[in-house]
Amino acid sequence: MTTPSGALSLDDGAAHTVREIAQQPALWREVDRMVAASRESLDAFVRPLVARGDLRVVLTGAGTSAFAGQVLQPALARRLGRRVDAVPTTDLVADPRGALAEDVPTLLVSFARSGDSPESVAATALADQVLTEVHHLVITCNEQGRLAREHAELPKSHVLLMPAASNDRGFAMTSSFTCMTLAALLALGGSAYDKVAERLAQAVESICESDAVDRTVGALVARAPERIVFLGSGPLKGLAEESALKVLELTGGRLMAVSETSLGFRHGPKAVLNDRSAVVVYMSNDPYTRKYDQDISAELRGNLPAGSVVTVSAGPDAGADGDDAWPLPGLDGVEDVALALSAVVYAQLIALRSAQARGLRADNPFPSGEVNRVVQGVTLHSLHN
Repeated sequence: MTTPSGALSLDDGAAHTVREIAQQPALWREVDRMVAASRESLDAFVRPLVARGDLRVVLTGAGTSAFAGQVLQPALARRLGRRVDAVPTTDLVADPRGALAEDVPTLLVSFARSGDSPESVAATALADQVLTEVHHLVITCNEQGRLAREHAELPKSHVLLMPAASNDRGFAMTSSFTCMTLAALLALGGSAYDKVAERLAQAVESICESDAVDRTVGALVARAPERIVFLGSGPLKGLAEESALKVLELTGGRLMAVSETSLGFRHGPKAVLNDRSAVVVYMSNDPYTRKYDQDISAELRGNLPAGSVVTVSAGPDAGADGDDAWPLPGLDGVEDVALALSAVVYAQLIALRSAQARGLRADNPFPSGEVNRVVQGVTLHSLHN
């Protein structure tokens, strides 16, 4: 697969980020094969747990890894017929007795690119401390990370490793986010997602290899917005949150980015808009939810300058608005939880090109170290029972 059309050249401080965006389709196919190869051991670990009616599933991680849980939560709750909550490790570590207030059998699913951030290991240890019964599914991109090493041999833990190349070397999580989210969907979501990886991969290959990217993403960035809003509902709410974070990270905070749901945006957050704003609306594939996405898109197009509002869509009206409607080819009818993994590539490209427009090195937008690839400066405090 080629690098994203029109993206940064490989000598301007973006080599890792460019490669890691471009490699996602190949890695998704690899994740699909890896999960299939691990199916017997995965099922032996997971199935007895989800068969229990009192099980609570907690999806946890920090930053982008937390948004993996936000994307997955609605779909897994429906598929498993169990209580599923997305709780960031940062919330869990700060208030373990609140985050884990119900002492019920719990499956803690931990997402971690490196597995070396302070909260990653602390969250699992605190869960063991405050709950009577907790099991750990660790999904990580780093076999040598502390989280993977500490859980590798524990009887109530299962470590699901991602392809080594998904341990992104760039500052921002790109392929690590999509690989871990896909792996959890395949591992916990059942046979309904057996064929989805190939469809997602083909969609992104079509997007990144098409000259249309220059006409769409390039045109949006060329408008030089000073604020960008991402809207999405259901699983696409987590996608919107991750999209805003990508833009903030890769532009070093120079481009303000916020996220909301299509309905929630009117309740105050809409105040962020001005005539230098851009809005990206992720259109749900659910016919009911999609109506609300269509409503807010039409409303904002009536309020903002032409070209300020774009939609990302796999539905039958994907091309209805020309270059203001960005397609997800071949994904009509795919559940939103999977749709998010292809749609996020548009946000990754917006972030990458916005960094370029500001002369920033996307692999390290914070050269002075005030924000780090693996979080530093966290002091972990003991919890006394």
